Amino acid sequence: MSTQIQPALTDEQVRRYRSEGYLLLNEPIFAPEKFARLKAHFDQKLENLDPSVRPEAMDVPHFTDPSLFEWIFSDEILRLVEPLIGPDIALWSTHFICKPKGDGRRVPWHEDSAYWAGQMDPMNVVTVWLALDPSTPENGCMYVVPRTHDNGFSDYEDVDVRRNVFPTEITHKERFERLAVPCTLKPNEASLHDGKLIHGSPPNTSSVRRCGYTLRFTPSSVHFNGERLAGVHQVYLARGRDLGGNTYAYPSVAYPELARFRESSGRKFH
Repeated sequence: MSTQIQPALTDEQVRRYRSEGYLLLNEPIFAPEKFARLKAHFDQKLENLDPSVRPEAMDVPHFTDPSLFEWIFSDEILRLVEPLIGPDIALWSTHFICKPKGDGRRVPWHEDSAYWAGQMDPMNVVTVWLALDPSTPENGCMYVVPRTHDNGFSDYEDVDVRRNVFPTEITHKERFERLAVPCTLKPNEASLHDGKLIHGSPPNTSSVRRCGYTLRFTPSSVHFNGERLAGVHQVYLARGRDLGGNTYAYPSVAYPELARFRESSGRKFH
């Protein structure tokens, strides 16, 4: 009897993702107990967060917390992305983006790829956006602009960093926000989106926290620019074999010095 893990996406879901640039998965990703442990783990991290750090800015937490790989490299997650990028999978990054109730900051309209230009070739990233809290229009859920994933490198302009998670935003004439649709999710549900898709989210002025854990994967055939990433970023082989001539970090090892340098230098890759 075969023990191979079956892909979680149907052919129709794969077709929809490729056509629209995103996909909503309104069904539980993890068993209840496993999800509850992840949420409790995050809540503890949030409780211990340095008061000077905004909760939206919990970037690459796996660099200092290898225990997160229990969920990052789980079959439940990897079987979501394998139908889209194949069985040889690399982890590019993860990010807890937590908008506190009442004053959660806005995420400007952007393409993830704009922050990663020159760091990989080709630009082929799928993000799993796992909801830890309810994610609704009322508490600042993500909005996506379908079918905008054919470019990935729009023009940007500066925005107020006191009100926004990022300092730049796609220019008004290029972001097509009138066509945006909300990604409404319950806790333990997820969305998938292409790294070149235009997306953003409004501030959270509600009485309900909104937190998601983004996990970003590429096929291992993507070549990462080791010279650009040296001393500031690490990638990991999640499943299968390397096909891009890359060097990978060890998921069992913490890299606190890397996290400190990124924070002190401001060199973050979203």
